Amino acid sequence: MGYEKILYSLHDGVARISLNDPATLNASNEVMNAELLDALDRASTEARAIVLTSEGRAFCSGANLANAAKVLDDPRRDVGVGLDRTLGPSVVLMKTMDIPVVSAVRGAAAGVGCGLALSADIIVCGEGGYFFFAFRHVGLVPDGGCSWLLVNAIGRVRAMDVMLRGKKVTGPQALEWGLVTEVVPDDEVEARAMAIARELAQGPRALGFIKKQTWQAFDSSFETALSTERVFQRQACRSDDFAEGVRAFQEKRKPVFTGR
Repeated sequence: MGYEKILYSLHDGVARISLNDPATLNASNEVMNAELLDALDRASTEARAIVLTSEGRAFCSGANLANAAKVLDDPRRDVGVGLDRTLGPSVVLMKTMDIPVVSAVRGAAAGVGCGLALSADIIVCGEGGYFFFAFRHVGLVPDGGCSWLLVNAIGRVRAMDVMLRGKKVTGPQALEWGLVTEVVPDDEVEARAMAIARELAQGPRALGFIKKQTWQAFDSSFETALSTERVFQRQACRSDDFAEGVRAFQEKRKPVFTGR
């Protein structure tokens, strides 16, 4: 697939996927969403880590409602069709793929942009960045996984307040609440995200198992989590990277992992 609204590049095992419609502050639309899903799927097979970033001064301004007036006369209108086709599959893929995803948030992540940013495994946000849960301001409900992600990250009470009142959560506040991993100066956001992704891309095969068991723990009992850990530990110890890790430990050197 050729990309119009996405930029894709691969260096040092890191796939850089960038939302590329700065004129609309990277507003989500059907073309961008289809390209994003394709890029994520491509990266899952040829990279060892992903950075999800953006061009211009915002991460994503939410769904592009410029043409929404055209459907207002249809009593059976459904503006959420794209959630089934591309957006939902994109955030699910980010969650379930074997390789880690790092998001880099500069400026606004609004509406569904919040879901895209917060579905990453590691979230780097600029000091001036913010998450704007604007859905209620246009008479819609949170989507893109926002309700699940918020409740699990900051708790039901805070999440309810943010979503019911359509609040903005600034980068520093998001860090305090545990919604993001790091907050750095705005001009350092992507560099920091890339540095983390390069570190992860040099990691062992076990990183994929760690990612999966951590996400699964959200929905699991303690006993189920123990069982999941047991399954992934068996798979991890049978990897080439485990053998390399043991040899490096015995030889008192830094391991060289291949992701296998």
